Amino acid sequence: MKIGVLALQGAVAEHLKSISSAGAEGIAIKHIEQLSEVAGLIIPGGESTTIGKLMRKYGFIEAIREFSEQGKPIFGTCAGLIVLAKDIEGSEEPHLGLMNISVSRNAFGRQRESFETDLDIKGIEQPVRAVFIRAPLISQVGEGVEVLSEYQDEIVTAREGHLLASSFHPELTDDYRLHQYFVDMVKQQSM
Repeated sequence: MKIGVLALQGAVAEHLKSISSAGAEGIAIKHIEQLSEVAGLIIPGGESTTIGKLMRKYGFIEAIREFSEQGKPIFGTCAGLIVLAKDIEGSEEPHLGLMNISVSRNAFGRQRESFETDLDIKGIEQPVRAVFIRAPLISQVGEGVEVLSEYQDEIVTAREGHLLASSFHPELTDDYRLHQYFVDMVKQQSM
């Protein structure tokens, strides 16, 4: 099974490694035509405004919306969560506008306030190591969205059907279980 990682910005190599650890084949997606080769897609962290501009420049907005309409799973991490959201607080228009969530950018502070913690995530047995870097948070969830984890009473992981989002960077640790969760979502969708 092949899972793509949008390779416009962010920790692409680390996501590819985690996908491989979870037993799937990862592909760096640089052109919209490559989306037809994969059964799932990860939108990594980086800077959401920059990612949004690059997605528009290279035709990814409509291509990823069509990918989603086919029911193919998408996982947004950190800035990728912002890119998926229907509402970005106090900010620009949404990018993809696919997931029924509102997000608050840089909610956990600036770069120097970055931190690591262990999170309980629904559907994963033991706590998952999570790295927060200028992380957003999910300030509100709409109908159909399941909260999978919280940190200090703030939502940091959620799922809506075939869409998964985390405020943190699961790819920056050796713990690939959230990627495994996503790979399992893709397998179920592909059946």
